Amino acid sequence: MARIVVIGAGLGAMAAAARLAVAGHRVTVYERSGTYGGAVRRFERDGFGFDTGPGLLHLPAVYRDLFVKTGRQPLEECVTLTQVDPASRHVFADGTRVDLPNASRAGTGAALDAALGAGAGERWGDFMVRAREAWDRTRRPLLEEPQPADPAPLGREPYPALKAGLLRRPTTRLAQVGARELRDPRLVALLDSYAWAYGFDPAAAPAAAAVLPYLEQTFGSWYVAGGIRALADAVYGRCLERRVEFVFDASVERVLEEDGRACGIQLAGGERVAADHVVSGAPVPTHHAAHRLIAPEGTAVRPAGAHGTGRVTVCLALRGARESDAVHRTVVHASGDLPTVTVLRPDDPALRPDGAHESATVTATVPTGAGQDWNALAGPMLRQAEAAVPELRGRLLWQEVRTPEHTLHETGVAEVPGPALAGAGRNLPEGNVSLLPGLYFAGGWAHPGGGLAHAGMSGALVAGLIVEGADFRGSQ
Repeated sequence: MARIVVIGAGLGAMAAAARLAVAGHRVTVYERSGTYGGAVRRFERDGFGFDTGPGLLHLPAVYRDLFVKTGRQPLEECVTLTQVDPASRHVFADGTRVDLPNASRAGTGAALDAALGAGAGERWGDFMVRAREAWDRTRRPLLEEPQPADPAPLGREPYPALKAGLLRRPTTRLAQVGARELRDPRLVALLDSYAWAYGFDPAAAPAAAAVLPYLEQTFGSWYVAGGIRALADAVYGRCLERRVEFVFDASVERVLEEDGRACGIQLAGGERVAADHVVSGAPVPTHHAAHRLIAPEGTAVRPAGAHGTGRVTVCLALRGARESDAVHRTVVHASGDLPTVTVLRPDDPALRPDGAHESATVTATVPTGAGQDWNALAGPMLRQAEAAVPELRGRLLWQEVRTPEHTLHETGVAEVPGPALAGAGRNLPEGNVSLLPGLYFAGGWAHPGGGLAHAGMSGALVAGLIVEGADFRGSQ
């Protein structure tokens, strides 16, 4: 039985902790804040509840696998999962609306033809075929196997249609691919919205970001009753069942080293904790070449894989019941000087004081550079949200604005990590195995990147590397 210290209680770190504990190791998690979940938080006030991190789950199979491998109760006995259908409603700048069904390629094509005109569904369907090629080429090495010592091959663009025009100029960015292959500005806006949802600027994201809409439209969008925070509750509960210990309000100052190997951690107060292995779920500071130190409290960190964006979320407490034809997720696309926003309206009694009220969130992706007045975005965001919530301003009781400053306070980084994308060159997340033997990286800032599913995969990879060692070849 090895002594294992886990730094941070995010979803990926807890996934690793539960798997390691069930393998017979003694696992202790040290978390800098007073709670678990990382960016998966809930804001509550006056009987209203809001997810302030992700609001929907994609690829639930990752967490089904976690619960199967770590206990008797499957995931569905610990949380209630429902498919969101329609998966999303899109309101474009010209006023066109389309409802896209959950995980139905034929239904999506039919809906696009009906809303945007004949041929729109076929163009989108052809685009998804090419996205599937990129997915099939990269799924195993990018998501299910540890990052190789030389990740250069993952930096190559796997999207199959890279050249166009008489001069055969390379088309390597998602925005270029969308403009060339989709043609209709509304289809381009649809594609762009998937990239922005994961924090990527389409103009800078690789063409392989086409796998993002493919992933959602193939595997579906799921809601966890009580909000995504309920998933964090369930993973935390599974850790406790496996006798994982948690120490909250405990900032880790550095990883200790002895004889060229990680041997424990030092807390901010000077206390040292010995360990045979250290798993860090904290953002990896790229300024330290050996990756042996965890950035001290208050230190600005720009981890590997960071792409310069975070999120502003406006939590809305509304009077009046949700109308019968409302949908769970509406994307209102940029119009003039108004940003693209995602409006989530979960019909969940656990998140409202009673049936005469409603809780909703409005989210926009924003740059995280210095000098940003994120609170000033709340007004334009609400003007956009009126396309999704009838009589919004007349129904508004109060609002709470959550900015990248809150993300910084809760996680140590203002940015939100996106999933790993092939073709991203040096922007891949940090590998799971550090340069210091005995130190591993898990969670959204490590391979295979951010997002609930990817963080869970990261935890599985780290647990496999520790339990099976050099023989581990990836998740099955």
